[in-house]
Amino acid sequence: MNLAETIYQHSLNLPDNAAREVLDFIEFLEQRYSLIRPVTKIENDTEAFLTALAGGLSKDFPDDIFDADLGIDTSRNSLD
Repeated sequence: MNLAETIYQHSLNLPDNAAREVLDFIEFLEQRYSLIRPVTKIENDTEAFLTALAGGLSKDFPDDIFDADLGIDTSRNSLD
C-alpha cells in the first residue's frame, strides 16, 4: 500500500467534519509546495504588449502606420 492509499484508509475512520479538515489541509499543502510558474517578461514594444493582453493582432491590423499618419495635437485653452 502506498502513502496516498494509507492516508485514504485513515480518512475513512474520521467523521465528515474531520475529513473535511484533512482535505483542506491537503489543498493548503498543494498550494504551498506547487511549482511557481515563471513570470514572463513583457518586452517594451507595442506589439508584444498587445499580444500579451489581447492574444495577438488580427490579420487586418495595419502595420504600416507612421507618425505622419497621425493627427496633430492642438493646445487647449485654459479654463481660468
